[in-house]
Amino acid sequence: MIRHFIFVTGLIFFLPFLIPAQQITYSAYNKEDRDDNNSNYEIIGKMNSNIIVYKNIKWKHKLVLFDNEMKIKETVSLDFVPEKTLNVDFIAYPDFFYMIYQYHKNSILYCMGIKMDGNGKKMTEPFQMDTTQLPLFSDNKIYSTICSEDKKKIMVFKIQKKYEQFNIVTLLFNDQLQLISKTRQTMPFDERRDNFGEFLLDNDGNFIFTLDKQSGLRENSNQLQVVIKKPLFENFIYHEINLDKKYIDEVKLKIDNLNNRYIINSFYYLKSRGSIEGLFSCSWDKITEKQNPSAFNGFDNTFRAEAHTDGLLRYTFDNFFIRQVIARKDGGFLLTAEDFTSQADGNNNTWNRWDYFNNPSSFSSNSYYSYNPYYGYYRPSNTFSNYKSTRYYYANILVLSVGENGQAEWGKVIHKDQNDDDNEDFLSFSTMNSGGEIHLLFNMDKKNQVMADQSISADGTIKRNATLKSQEKGYEFKTRLSKQVGAKQLIVPCDFRGYICFAKIDF
Repeated sequence: MIRHFIFVTGLIFFLPFLIPAQQITYSAYNKEDRDDNNSNYEIIGKMNSNIIVYKNIKWKHKLVLFDNEMKIKETVSLDFVPEKTLNVDFIAYPDFFYMIYQYHKNSILYCMGIKMDGNGKKMTEPFQMDTTQLPLFSDNKIYSTICSEDKKKIMVFKIQKKYEQFNIVTLLFNDQLQLISKTRQTMPFDERRDNFGEFLLDNDGNFIFTLDKQSGLRENSNQLQVVIKKPLFENFIYHEINLDKKYIDEVKLKIDNLNNRYIINSFYYLKSRGSIEGLFSCSWDKITEKQNPSAFNGFDNTFRAEAHTDGLLRYTFDNFFIRQVIARKDGGFLLTAEDFTSQADGNNNTWNRWDYFNNPSSFSSNSYYSYNPYYGYYRPSNTFSNYKSTRYYYANILVLSVGENGQAEWGKVIHKDQNDDDNEDFLSFSTMNSGGEIHLLFNMDKKNQVMADQSISADGTIKRNATLKSQEKGYEFKTRLSKQVGAKQLIVPCDFRGYICFAKIDF
């Protein structure tokens, strides 16, 4: 049971550290860059003292280079990118980056790549990485890109669903985008009972994901597998994870490259339609190819009371979702989770966890499955209904420290209460690793101009740092979409009276 807080030693990123006053620097805005459904953007990173941001405004694709004062140095038009480009991914290095994109022409879908330097100049011409012949009326967003933690391995993969089977094609590249291997694999898939987890790539080029199975419709899963495809092997290898006759719903996978293992987490249940009992944690050893000791960490009533907002105490964690897992050098990890619900117009449109996880429409309506970690939770959804309004609720944050054996060491709750109508961009939180503490940042006022900064240390001590306030009127922080670009530097997208701009925060 999670009752006691134990100090954890040996963590480089948790060493004592003094936090100076934060400094906020804003960029200017462009009147062409409306912050609406026709716009998209991504913070690529910091290279050659330039902060590089990609923008897609309607059919225009461009890079914006900011200096250290967030003044625009140059805007680079990406005129080689076709108008009908469907998906864009970036893999950033210290002084260059790859842009991988797909576009549809006639009945062919093209996956293209290009190498660009820290000044936004082409280092190569666009080159073809793969093509796919598309059937009529099929979904055309099929390519996904992932990379290893050290960025020495890059994978482009696609999953096509046909006749209760998934056809999975993987293309593994090195850090020069030279093809190492290409494989095609078919696996059975029941869209009503089978659930894919995250798709990840380790430093050795192993392609890993989880597959959990429900015993019946609208039930939690009682079977879990780790699926691994080695770089030069054709077939997937399936490894069963022992759940000790308990049930799970959402599985989070984290690669621990330093300790050669894959960390697995999920909230667990004692019965198929019960309430969340606690956290299941285990790991798979890639050297011995065996499951390491696992733990079912139950949440006691004292801990539930700390995280409780409303309703019965036993339902406290039923709306919590795992957001992030941060691996430690000693084999343990830090896990964050968040209380999330939503409600649409009408009495019968209350958000329901069961419907959230047991809705197969994302598979049944399309011929392909597309995955991109950046375009998932921490990305603007831009899905506004013309006839139904939805209110989003983001509440408390749960932080757990878990040891190498899967046993919880301590748990803390960061209290917050956020809601908004039809837009999640200003809600939720982001984390920043300062080297000595983990900072949790979130908006704390309705105008989204005041950001809370609470940091947590190795022993679970919470420190409330000075709030970050917008000194200039009109700038609203999109904190959940921020990206750390330096040891003590964060780039946060902002909305300025309906226009896209960015803020640099130095800690």
